[in-house]
Amino acid sequence: MSTALADGRAGHDPAGTNDDLKALIRTIPDFPKPGIMFRDITTLLLDPRGLAATVERLVAAVVGPVDLVAGIEARGFVFAAAMAVRLDAGVVLIRKDGKLPGATIAEDYALEYGQDRITMHEDALVPGQRVVLIDDLIATGGTARAAIRLLRKAGATVDQALFVVDLPDLGGADLLRGDGVSAHALLAFEGH
Repeated sequence: MSTALADGRAGHDPAGTNDDLKALIRTIPDFPKPGIMFRDITTLLLDPRGLAATVERLVAAVVGPVDLVAGIEARGFVFAAAMAVRLDAGVVLIRKDGKLPGATIAEDYALEYGQDRITMHEDALVPGQRVVLIDDLIATGGTARAAIRLLRKAGATVDQALFVVDLPDLGGADLLRGDGVSAHALLAFEGH
């Protein structure tokens, strides 16, 4: 599914709506359970111009210099690495527990039914470094908020988080703002 952007140039959105990117995201009803409208970015990732435009627009949304881009497993890694290259920054991997070798620090967070844990290498950053958090989607904000707590526990300054997609009805971006983090998404989809 390769759909070129309207003018064929990455990063150009004359109307400022990102509708060109929205058209590249597939919606899958009733996944992973009935009633959920899953916003699948894999179709966006397959489109070279759409992917390039997404990265450029995320980079343009970063405020001030940053030392590191932290990506949340797994799709956040795609955008974190591409953004880091453009920002002349390093990449911090935020992973599920048990996936990183060596010494790690962890942060637990609540799920709908139970708990989960994310980790990062304990030597991934130097206290005081400015870090921007990136993930493909923000819904309830549980994972993003845990990632910010984890980065701050390591001494990072984290005051901005970027997402490709926001599901504003679930309130995650608002929770981040309440935590003192600027939350910006390129696209918003109503519902779950």
